Amino acid sequence: MSTNIKIAIAEPSAIIRCGLETLLKRLPGFRIQISEITAADCLTEGLRIYKPDILIINPCLPGSTNFQHLKEECGCPDMKCIALIYNVCDPVQLHAYDDQISVYDSADELRHKLERLNAEEIPETEGESDDQQTLSGREKEIVVCVVKGMTNREIADRLYLSTHTVITHRRNIARKLQVHSASGLTVYAIVNKLIELKDLNN
Repeated sequence: MSTNIKIAIAEPSAIIRCGLETLLKRLPGFRIQISEITAADCLTEGLRIYKPDILIINPCLPGSTNFQHLKEECGCPDMKCIALIYNVCDPVQLHAYDDQISVYDSADELRHKLERLNAEEIPETEGESDDQQTLSGREKEIVVCVVKGMTNREIADRLYLSTHTVITHRRNIARKLQVHSASGLTVYAIVNKLIELKDLNN
């Protein structure tokens, strides 16, 4: 199942905008709608019209660090902001961003960053309307990791998520299954063939 994401790219260079757009549209597992913002004076109006989930922005553009004000002004309170790096930047300036990407990042690195940013915000739609107990693919992966005795940090590193996102998924799993212990999840995983007994000894 593909994840729908609306992304705005605020970057004056047409070459970089087009290259990034091409790469984003080829990422597996995502259905991405992209809008382009070519200049700082179009930023506020562009965001107000497009209302993206993620803003990828050149940190050198004026107004690219006061995101709280920008989000309020544009009506996008949950928008994530990613710095697009391709020259030297002041590290202090980058603290205002949710993440950063470089023009040297691989497609896999870009995909992992998008997954991390969206994991806790994408509504779980797979099967929930029909069966509240149906877990998403990501939740099943997390159940297997928990059953294997992995910590939240280890799960986050394994699945390229933030620890906060792992905790959110675990809360959703407990709510759906009404199971609140590792032993209960172990029984669930075995009964539903997510894991075999021999794997528990590894």
